[in-house]
Amino acid sequence: MNNQLQPASGTETVLQRVRQIEGREWWLWGLVVAVTLVLTFGILSLTFPGFHLPTDKVHSLSLREWVRGLAALVLLFDIYTVYQQLQLQRVRRQLAERNRLFELISENAADMIAVVGQNGERLYNSPAYEKVLGYSPEDLTASPVEQIHPDDRARVLGAAEKARITGRGERLEYRIRHKDGSWRVLESTASAIRGTQGATEGLVVVNRDITDRKRTEEMLAHNAFHDRLTDLANRTLLLDRLGRALATSRRHVDFKFAVLFIDIDGFKIFNDSLGHAAGDALIVQIARRLGSSLRRADTISRPRQDDNEDRVFRDNTLARPGGDEFAVLAEELRDPSDAVRIAERIQEKLAFPFNLDGREIVVSASIGIALSSTTSKEAQDVLRDAEIAMYRAKQTGKARCEVFDNAMHVGALKRLQLETDLRRAVDQGEFRVFYQPIVSLQDRRILGFEALTRWQSPQGMVMPNDFIPVADETGIILSINRQLLPEACKQTLSWQQQFPSDPPLSLSVNISPKQFAQADLAAQIGELLQQSGMNPRCVDLEITETIAMADAEKSAGMLSGLKALGVGLDIDDFGTGYSSLSRLQSFRVDTLKIDRIFVSRIDSDHETHEIVRVIIMLAHSLGLKVVAEGVETQAQFDLLRDLGCERAQGYLFSKPVDHETILKLLASNRTETVGSRFKAAGSSFS
Repeated sequence: MNNQLQPASGTETVLQRVRQIEGREWWLWGLVVAVTLVLTFGILSLTFPGFHLPTDKVHSLSLREWVRGLAALVLLFDIYTVYQQLQLQRVRRQLAERNRLFELISENAADMIAVVGQNGERLYNSPAYEKVLGYSPEDLTASPVEQIHPDDRARVLGAAEKARITGRGERLEYRIRHKDGSWRVLESTASAIRGTQGATEGLVVVNRDITDRKRTEEMLAHNAFHDRLTDLANRTLLLDRLGRALATSRRHVDFKFAVLFIDIDGFKIFNDSLGHAAGDALIVQIARRLGSSLRRADTISRPRQDDNEDRVFRDNTLARPGGDEFAVLAEELRDPSDAVRIAERIQEKLAFPFNLDGREIVVSASIGIALSSTTSKEAQDVLRDAEIAMYRAKQTGKARCEVFDNAMHVGALKRLQLETDLRRAVDQGEFRVFYQPIVSLQDRRILGFEALTRWQSPQGMVMPNDFIPVADETGIILSINRQLLPEACKQTLSWQQQFPSDPPLSLSVNISPKQFAQADLAAQIGELLQQSGMNPRCVDLEITETIAMADAEKSAGMLSGLKALGVGLDIDDFGTGYSSLSRLQSFRVDTLKIDRIFVSRIDSDHETHEIVRVIIMLAHSLGLKVVAEGVETQAQFDLLRDLGCERAQGYLFSKPVDHETILKLLASNRTETVGSRFKAAGSSFS
């Protein structure tokens, strides 16, 4: 409550003037009565026996003057009294006007105003009480304290008593019952009413209904710590509770907990296919199912051993840090294996199909587990470790769970460093184009080249398997290809001019998953061909079987757009995915590239030999050409040629080399076989 009420200066001045005039009024009336009595007595004395009027003129004159003076004095008193009465009436009119203004303000104010007497009785209640709380003045006069919430009643009475005694109040909030039975939150400000002697004669209480404001504040506070879509705890709240769990584990060595980081496998594909609204609906259903699977009856917990401090956390915390990720803080575990069992139970629950607008959706989850015994000291580090373990689960096949160990952290740091080095390498121009010849199995003539990316770092050459997966996952591969593809086209055009042939030398280019996911890929390739002057018929785009079949409908549209440019389409690493030759025919591809896994065993495993034979036979029946990858021996060469395979590439002919080495290879006698030219070139090609 506020300090003692300070009246307005105008009202205080009027009240002081009223008191002064009232005092003068009583004094004047008393004086008039006294003078009147004296005059009356003087006049009456003239009639007393024995009183003789003087007969001389001097005495008669003095008497008349004395009487006139008294009469004039009475007249002046009357005039002054009339003046004071007029002043008093004017002040009373001012007070009446101010009183009317106060009534207008109090009756129309949104705030509730009450005047409380010295003994706590209600002297006045503004009409706002009935508007806001539904109580009539009689209801409040009867027992207003009973409407205050029991938990707040003592605090309100104490604050009121303090204001009466000290004349100083405090602002406070309390709950009061509405006439309909609901609770409202009021903000109360009380001010003391001082008497003429400075004593407290009562209180002026101003109450404001802040229920809506409190609800808004509570909603904002809730939203600050909860995910809006699922109403689960968000990352901030999760880290707060995780920090508490860490603090408890430091005080009690037998307190064990674990963080489970859950990521929905393939959710991006589902979200992109059916739209974000459907994706949000699926996330909500997943959150509900996770919540039901983590009920206290379903989770593994240890009975409390004591009830002191803040040791025990009653429930496991389910949170949504963001996107398609969820996290569980499982506390009071008996054994680290309990966390694995919780993860397995979650995966079992998620395995049941979800119904989304009549469509059954099946999802799986990769789960990373960070245990309290192996995690770092900060909440952020614990969550990071669980996330690292989740990524390891994804890399090892998805729909799995992995428990974090320190080796994972080291691997994550190496990956982060690799990503940093890749970005620097793009800026420094450290990537090079290497070329591997594609050879005709009929006459060993070079028909074209596959362009391959190599990283010439300051520490030496980095192998593709060490950086290509990370470059593609992070999108850095897009920047690399933008640098290298124009160079590869320019170099191929130069070789076509130096070594004309029919058909001209071709260039095969790998399309990464990130590139294939770009909606404007066909436009990018078309612009590149136009700028470089490369004939589209001399360019073959290689798409892996896995990429092409991930979303068959979308792939068909993308491949159709690329085919319209006039380029050739190759299915790379054929045999490692799950496509069918009939589906590939609908994709309008031109060439199949048999994966090196089959080629390497074609001369040693009869079953593999039959698989390759069937692939070549069916491809030819569909009008497709066949290229064998990874040919390393003459026996493999001979078998593939006998089976009707048209082209091959591999270390038997040349490993990927730079443009200078390719130039020497092409400069050799074109009539000689590639094998003889390679021998002449010596170890530079090995």
